[in-house]
Amino acid sequence: MKTIWLLLGAVAVWAFGTEATHSAERRPNLIAIVTDDQGQWALGCYGNRDIKTPTLDQLAADGAVFNNAFTVTPVCSPSRAAYMSGRWPTQVGITDFLSPGESNDEQIGLHAPIWPAALHTAGYNTAMIGKWHLGTLPPFHPTKKGFDHFYGFLGGGTTPMNPVVEVRGTPAPVKGAEPDVHVDAAIAFLRQPRTGPFAICLHFRAPHLPYGPVPDEYPAMYQGVDPAVPQLPGLDIPKLKQSTLAYYASISNVDRALGRLFKVLDELKLADHTLVTFTSDHGYNEGRHYLDTKGNGQWMAGGVKGPKRPNMFDTSVRVPLVMRWPGVIERGRKIDDHVSNIDTYRTMLGAMGVKLPADAPVNGIDYSPLLKGEKLPPRDAIYGQYDLHNGGLAYLRMIRTSQYKYVKHFRAKGMDELYDLTSDPGELRNLIGPQKAEGRKIAAELGAKLLEWQRSIDDPVLRDEY
Repeated sequence: MKTIWLLLGAVAVWAFGTEATHSAERRPNLIAIVTDDQGQWALGCYGNRDIKTPTLDQLAADGAVFNNAFTVTPVCSPSRAAYMSGRWPTQVGITDFLSPGESNDEQIGLHAPIWPAALHTAGYNTAMIGKWHLGTLPPFHPTKKGFDHFYGFLGGGTTPMNPVVEVRGTPAPVKGAEPDVHVDAAIAFLRQPRTGPFAICLHFRAPHLPYGPVPDEYPAMYQGVDPAVPQLPGLDIPKLKQSTLAYYASISNVDRALGRLFKVLDELKLADHTLVTFTSDHGYNEGRHYLDTKGNGQWMAGGVKGPKRPNMFDTSVRVPLVMRWPGVIERGRKIDDHVSNIDTYRTMLGAMGVKLPADAPVNGIDYSPLLKGEKLPPRDAIYGQYDLHNGGLAYLRMIRTSQYKYVKHFRAKGMDELYDLTSDPGELRNLIGPQKAEGRKIAAELGAKLLEWQRSIDDPVLRDEY
């Protein structure tokens, strides 16, 4: 850790200063945290007894846990685009993760305005720290999108140890574990002299593959732990348990690093006036449904990886969402309302009391009233979309109600899926089939609602030339 601080010292002096001075400005601050590839199930506060996440579990105890939070798409770049812009992946032209070639294409990247820019216009000092993955060319750089400061990496990934990050506009290796490197930068930003509120987007690469290496202390936490994993015939259970513990060690690294961040937030007397949000870009399978990763996961049966299985299972689209805001969010709240990361744009501005700009998206809702204990009208459905083109080809659209999920596979006959989430929360029994008339009837009803939504967003998959 001493080496990390020496290396970051110059960065802290350059970017942020060394003494914290804060004005009497009472607009709330914001720290919005996003991990990469973390399923909702991979957190202690959601009932996982094997994983060690005391910092995030305490964050949940001090605030609210959303039981039904979802992403619009089950891979990173389109999910992050929706999270930032409030627009559907097809509306911004980012429908699969951005490959290195696509990241360097001037036509591909997040052109749409984002909510941190609206906060910046309202007087917030904004920082993007960590993973971007929404275009690497100058027009898409975070500092051109509304962030005052950027410290991180523009592409899809970096190494879990000694990551290469952009420092003063130049990529350079920084010694240490990736979560610690980025938390150190966030702490330095907190100590910056300022006269107004701040908003930090802190986006980790962890626990994305490869899960390690991580510092020895994190695997040591799991010595002797026999983790619960899916007991499916044909899975290599010992290998899956080993992989799961490595995944947990990466998450514990994030958790402990965040503990240091929150300690400084308390030290600077900022915690009581700061909304902290924690989520992930999408869910994760790790053996569930015989899949290894997310919406573009591969089959794992037989102990070897097979072809991709494009999917929108809940394990791929359900995400953790925890928020703490002392004096606003009642401690220990459980929120069952269905929310989506397409709602983030409107919700962040609503929570901060910032007026929607003229170019704000029409998608999503502002669910910030839920944080204050207010009620919102029940949501009849949430929607999702995923166009896989890296390593395969698939066009998926999803409608999910409180009882049913219907996934339509465009351009692929016989692949549509319907699940009764009440009787089959694990999505194990597809109700669509030649001998399943009731399932076909329900699918037709949901399909009509899905089509109505698709037309409302001018979904290009409805056009023959797409």
